Amino acid sequence: MKINIVKIFTISAYFLAVSNLSAQQASNYDYKEAFKEPFYTYNGNEFRSASGQPGTRYWQNHANYVLNITLDDAQNLFTGSAEVQYTNNSPDELKFIWFQLDQNLFKKESRGSAMIPLNNSRYGSSNSDFEGGYTIKSVKVDGKEVKYTITDTRMQVDLPKELKSNGGSVKVKIDYSFVSPEDGADRMGYLKTKNGKIYTMAQWYPRVEVYDDIKGWNTVPYLGPSEFYLEYGDFDVSITAPNNFYVVASGELQNPKDVYSSQQLKKWDDAKNSEKAVVIRSASEVGENAAKSGNKTWKFKMKQSRDFAFAASPAFILDAARINLPSGKKSLAISAYPVESDGQGAWSRSTEYTKASIEHYSKQWFEYPYPNAVNVAGITNGMEYPGIVFCKYTSKGAGLWGVTDHEFGHTWFPMIVGSNERKHAWMDEGFNTFINGISTEAFNNGEYYRKGSSRGMTGYLFSDKLEPVDTPPDAMRESSIGALAYYKPGTALKILRNNVIGKERFDKAFREYINRWAYKHPVPDDFFRTIENVAGEDLGWFWRSWIQNNWKLDQAISSVKYVDNSYTKGAVITIQNLEKIPMPVDLRIQFKDGSQQDMSLPVEIWRRNSEWTFKVPTTKEIQTVIIDPDGNFPDINPSNNVWKG
Repeated sequence: MKINIVKIFTISAYFLAVSNLSAQQASNYDYKEAFKEPFYTYNGNEFRSASGQPGTRYWQNHANYVLNITLDDAQNLFTGSAEVQYTNNSPDELKFIWFQLDQNLFKKESRGSAMIPLNNSRYGSSNSDFEGGYTIKSVKVDGKEVKYTITDTRMQVDLPKELKSNGGSVKVKIDYSFVSPEDGADRMGYLKTKNGKIYTMAQWYPRVEVYDDIKGWNTVPYLGPSEFYLEYGDFDVSITAPNNFYVVASGELQNPKDVYSSQQLKKWDDAKNSEKAVVIRSASEVGENAAKSGNKTWKFKMKQSRDFAFAASPAFILDAARINLPSGKKSLAISAYPVESDGQGAWSRSTEYTKASIEHYSKQWFEYPYPNAVNVAGITNGMEYPGIVFCKYTSKGAGLWGVTDHEFGHTWFPMIVGSNERKHAWMDEGFNTFINGISTEAFNNGEYYRKGSSRGMTGYLFSDKLEPVDTPPDAMRESSIGALAYYKPGTALKILRNNVIGKERFDKAFREYINRWAYKHPVPDDFFRTIENVAGEDLGWFWRSWIQNNWKLDQAISSVKYVDNSYTKGAVITIQNLEKIPMPVDLRIQFKDGSQQDMSLPVEIWRRNSEWTFKVPTTKEIQTVIIDPDGNFPDINPSNNVWKG
């Protein structure tokens, strides 16, 4: 039986007959700080509403790309051109445009290279002799050479004349080349296999920086740990590779007859109508692969995307299956992997995992928007891009499910909901970690789901060494990134859903957030305000506790007393909040006759108290009282959560 206490009585000590009294403990809790008003430091405006919606005059700029790239496999060299049609929808005239040159991270003198910790090259290159970065050959605006200035991973392009506000447009063309690092900051690079290299290519073209209503130009340098913040637009991409290479990419292939055999084309058509993976190019075909002279060009298009990535290799096994979307539309799950990754316990289940993940998120939150979903086995541990992800080629079983589901979960955060990953990593990694838990529980009747208590991660999530969750990744210790970007915000949302708001109201609010900010640029306040307005809760105490501060949770039972007089009869329980996070309180009362009673106290008991006393109207003798009996909350000291009679 579970009951909610509607009427809670504080009992004067005058009436209490004391039994089994525990000593009161000193508390660090300050209700004035936890529930301080106002939580928001500004009112809504015409760009961003106080309710969390985009305002009536919300704007963002737009960038369409025409990209051409050629691969020289012998030199790992990529030579290309990027033509960007940039539209200024802001109310400001612009004298210059900033571009991201993320490959410059791999220059020896880059800021990011200087920040790589000793014996840890995850966000750089393990080859200390490698010299990467862009070679910019020319920059033209509307066909004319212009001045440009490169500073580390950024390039400022001066415009011949100011770009008009509210719809002014300009075309910038950049010719460039770069040599791919082997292991590019755990985000891109190439893997050597017995049948040739697998290139997983990202951050491979100059990308426009975001100009927004929050900061203007977002010119944070790329240092490795933090990810990306990008404008939306359409992509027209041509990738030229050696003849024996196969290319998979973010967008939809435009010239399949030019690059696939007639037998492979038939298998693609079969895959589009199949619930199970159809092998397009088998391991035996890969083994028969022979180097062919010359090149061929693969052409792709993609609409309304923030980025574009691709993979190219002669070593690919290819298989695919149909993805069923709620609207009745179809997409295609595709897997590309080498023979080293083949096997039923490994990448031969990749397409099954991809299909299940995307179908779940499409039904649960927001429909998948892309024509295909490509999972590529490569050198990176796991990295996400629109319509394509790169996962470790050695992954298998639960590990392959987990990384596949996580990277495709990023379709929703930040590919659809385009938050600023360089400042607010928790708004993509944390949200994604949260939805991954729900997806894993649903997959194949919970094949890989392991229900666990939040208590097991308490020391990890509440270490004194941690920064607050809303810290830019580049300002976090590397050892903090897992806790702060992924697991702590993921745990917070799980608790908010299951133990504070309730699943139905939370899910409605979370879906509304995705719908409101699809293909837009929300900031934390937009998320906070949306959840509060749709769910109907004042949650400043929650955001302050979990996101803005590194506070801790410690709920304790102080005493259990029995009362029998003319005023009241039963058991009186006193609990304390000993640390700074206020949370609802779940209790289980176990009686000596073997029965038990569950009770829930709302968070409001802590609005003006660090201690709370309430009555349990019972005549039965109590054996045990337990706070949080199911381990839902990461309490730092579970030992004071139990009272025994």
